[in-house]
Amino acid sequence: MLRAHRLAPAVATAVLAAAALATAGTAHAAPASTSAAHTRAALDATCSQAYLPLPDPACTPGATNPDVTQDTIDSTICVPGYSTSIRPSTSYTNRLKVQQIAQYGYEDTSTADYEEDHFIPLSLGGHPTDPHNLWPEPHYATGPSGQGSTDKDAVEYKLYRAVCNHQVDLVPAQQAIVTDWTTALSVLGLG
Repeated sequence: MLRAHRLAPAVATAVLAAAALATAGTAHAAPASTSAAHTRAALDATCSQAYLPLPDPACTPGATNPDVTQDTIDSTICVPGYSTSIRPSTSYTNRLKVQQIAQYGYEDTSTADYEEDHFIPLSLGGHPTDPHNLWPEPHYATGPSGQGSTDKDAVEYKLYRAVCNHQVDLVPAQQAIVTDWTTALSVLGLG
């Protein structure tokens, strides 16, 4: 009779193989590997790469800063230097980045290849330290559109300018970036 602990690796391998077949064509941050370390990382992953270039909404739904509202934008986010003044320390974000790279099961574990990104940017009233608003966004191209962190940064800046110029209200800008930052500008009639 086979013991459960002997069956677990075989079952895990079968589940991973079935998942790989089921997700063929889905964007992944790094090429698939059959190494034992990669299999272990995939088993330990609690967040999915299937949404890239967006984060897994279950792991990173976004979180807002309660101090930033439509009524306070002119004294918070639209003041030069605001984002810098509330940005968390790199010791906090680097520690979180390492943890979240493992949670996302990225094969590439070099922290230099990721930006610990505020999903709702600080410049749009995102919470500075809530882990639900931070994730390891790949610098390299991901997803079907082949976009990376610099592409999101450009969208964030255009949304920030539109909010501070009172072309778009804060909450719709936040909702657009969380729903799909790759379409946020067009959804809001900005691009």
